This record gives sequence, structure tokens and C-alpha cells, in this order.
Amino acid sequence: MHDDPLHGSSSRRDKLRAWLDQARFFTEEVYNSRYRGAIARARRDEDDLFMLLVFSEMMGLQNPASYYTLELQPLLLERFHDWHMRMGMEHSPLDHFRCC
Repeated sequence: MHDDPLHGSSSRRDKLRAWLDQARFFTEEVYNSRYRGAIARARRDEDDLFMLLVFSEMMGLQNPASYYTLELQPLLLERFHDWHMRMGMEHSPLDHFRCC
């Protein structure tokens, strides 16, 4: 077989390292699983605030950053319908833009 005694120890070391990596991944997933809902809610709230900031000028609210957010509007139009429905608006709040 192998005359090199170091080959067997490196193979064992690689197996142990792989097992420890899997164990670390499993423990991280178990620990993080209880916080996923709270993190998802916080992210959704931040996304909603960002959408309001980007589209506020169209809704009649003055926005000091409208020059910078204007180029983001085409990118966020895909998510606009979901956003205004989640905010409790049955129809688009924008007079000149109908999405539903």
C-alpha cells in the first residue's frame, strides 16, 4: 500500500477537517434559524422605507435626494405593485402610473 506514514495522517486530518466544517455549518444553521423571521421582517421594512424614499417625489412628498433616486425608479418598478399592496393601497398611489 503506502510506505509513507504521513499520507495516512493527512488523510485523517482532511476527513476531520471536513467533518468539523460540516459540524460548524450545522450549528450555525441551528443558531440562525430562530432569527430568520425577524431578519426577514427587518429587511422588508427597510425595503419599504427605501421604496417610499425613491417614489416619494411622485407622490407629492418633497425629497431632497430625488436627483439621486431618479435613476433607481426603473429598477424598482417591477416591485412597485407588491409594495403598494403591502402598504394597504389597493390601487397605485401615483396618478400618472397605473400598475394594476
